[in-house]
Amino acid sequence: MGRGGGEVEISLEERDNNLMQLKKLNTGVFPVAFPDKYYDDALASGEFSKLAYYRDICVGAIASRQDKKEDGSIRVYIMSVGVLPPYRGLGIAAKLLNHALDLCLKQHIPEIFLHVQANNEGAIKLYKKFGFEITESVTNYSANVDPPDFFALTKFIAPSQAKK
Repeated sequence: MGRGGGEVEISLEERDNNLMQLKKLNTGVFPVAFPDKYYDDALASGEFSKLAYYRDICVGAIASRQDKKEDGSIRVYIMSVGVLPPYRGLGIAAKLLNHALDLCLKQHIPEIFLHVQANNEGAIKLYKKFGFEITESVTNYSANVDPPDFFALTKFIAPSQAKK
């Protein structure tokens, strides 16, 4: 952990500058600019998109949206999980992921998925630790990053997991 002290908290209250904070954070974490639709979806998702604060500094975020599948069932798509580099290794991404997984359990949403750059071994390892599995390889997913190939990772949430 290395930094000692300081509980990581996820902002659950509404703040007037959440959108601005998310935009600033994404600029410091990701190599691409997200379109307006990303931010519209994040704002519309309610509890599924959250900012993480460390000692009152916004250092991480998860942005998700609910998707309706062709069969009418709902699943959650994690659009991004990011933590500023100096704050990685403190369990912030894990706390954000646990928040999303807990919401899926509470709302009886059986599937959560995301895309990750195929060469991002650290992220893939983290998601696998949380029970995600690679379910698809997507060639040329994003022309804005190099390499452009991504994996889709999915976690299926069994109803029995809610009975802890």
